[in-house]
Amino acid sequence: MSSSSLQILVVDDEPAIRQILAASLARAGHPVEVAASGREALMRLAKGDVEVALCDINMPDLTGIEVVREARANGVDTTFIMMTAFSSVDTAIEAMKAGAIDYMIKPLRSEELVQRLKQVADLRGLKGENEALRKLVGGRRQDHCPAVSQAMKTLDRLVAKVAPTDSTVLITGESGTGKGVTARAIHQASQRANEPFIPVNCGAIPENLLESEFFGHTKGAFTGADRARKGLFLEADRGTIFLDEIGELPLELQVKLLHVLEAREIRPLGSEQVRKINVRIVAATNRDLREMVGAGRFREDLFFRLSGFHVTVPPLRERREDIPALIRYLLARGSERFGVAGTLAIEPDAEEILIAYDWPGNVRELENVLQRATILAEDGRITVADLPPHITPATPAGASPEAPRPGTGTLREQVRDYEHGLILRAIEDCGGDRRAAAQRLGIGLSSLYRKLEEQEQARAAAGSGAAPA
Repeated sequence: MSSSSLQILVVDDEPAIRQILAASLARAGHPVEVAASGREALMRLAKGDVEVALCDINMPDLTGIEVVREARANGVDTTFIMMTAFSSVDTAIEAMKAGAIDYMIKPLRSEELVQRLKQVADLRGLKGENEALRKLVGGRRQDHCPAVSQAMKTLDRLVAKVAPTDSTVLITGESGTGKGVTARAIHQASQRANEPFIPVNCGAIPENLLESEFFGHTKGAFTGADRARKGLFLEADRGTIFLDEIGELPLELQVKLLHVLEAREIRPLGSEQVRKINVRIVAATNRDLREMVGAGRFREDLFFRLSGFHVTVPPLRERREDIPALIRYLLARGSERFGVAGTLAIEPDAEEILIAYDWPGNVRELENVLQRATILAEDGRITVADLPPHITPATPAGASPEAPRPGTGTLREQVRDYEHGLILRAIEDCGGDRRAAAQRLGIGLSSLYRKLEEQEQARAAAGSGAAPA
């Protein structure tokens, strides 16, 4: 394999397109695999060795953009180039926000595709060199912000204690708390840090494919097995396999996983040969495994094997003192991702709202809110107006936002208040999208901003005792 060749996955629900692209890429010297759906693509991407995915945007099960988002959420570092038959600026922007680097219009021209892949190979090579240099100069980068709360400091101490060992670790906590980040931190601080870290979402793999995905198969082991596959446990050999959503594992596979934990060996489907493996297992779940054991839905012996060392990631509402540091960390990361010059500041009243909110989606929800605010923010500052309506304090039941009081103030003041209420309702109805709200109201975006600013000025004047303009 040449230094410029790339492991490529072609994802498209049309067989003819998959066949044409695979043949063209193979002639150009690239190893190629294909996937006929978004779900199939995610299973293949979970192995972590696909360097570039050419992914159709419009597919029946998952859209290409949903594939990119889920892959990024699972820690997959694949470079995505999207394919679409319809040129759309909005679609392109959405794809880039999800994590794709480019998109191409069908039908793809072979020369243009080869040139794009050459650029990707150069970029990936440079990225690898830079990462190696960073490790040489400054050690490994920890992808989390420093703990402030006692609960997170305790978690960090537990991670530091267990990481150098080979103990199996069970991580529990609500969805979005950062169980995957904790698992990766354990791997990065372990003796296996330079070996593979393979994240697997047990709930995302169809039950009939789980054994093959976990343990691999021989060619011809079942219908459609046209080539041998190593399986995720062999991919993780000498490294760490992270079994996320372990509570979704069916009972039949729980038995086989227990055997792997006890014997440290696997047998691929269709093979009589047993393979010894050296893999550390870190598992995570947001479910109560003890309750599942009592209900007969999770094996007690497997539960005790997995929970040899048990850590819990606390929900965000129980560690509010971490929120300010998290906000600054996520804003810095988001500014870099969206190409914002410098790190955005956040107004104190907006930060107070974020600290007071209960965050049912935890850190993941906070990150999504800040990403949205990063896009909406102007003049380098996030204000309350940039936060989604469900985050900001609710208005009284049955009342409209900023509803005017009939019969108070001058006619001009009442008209302005009524107009302001209409604008706020339109923004809320449009999910915080001010451009869409302006279109709904039949005014320009600049007019909408001007009217909001005039209302703020009127409020400020009223608060200071001056007569409003």
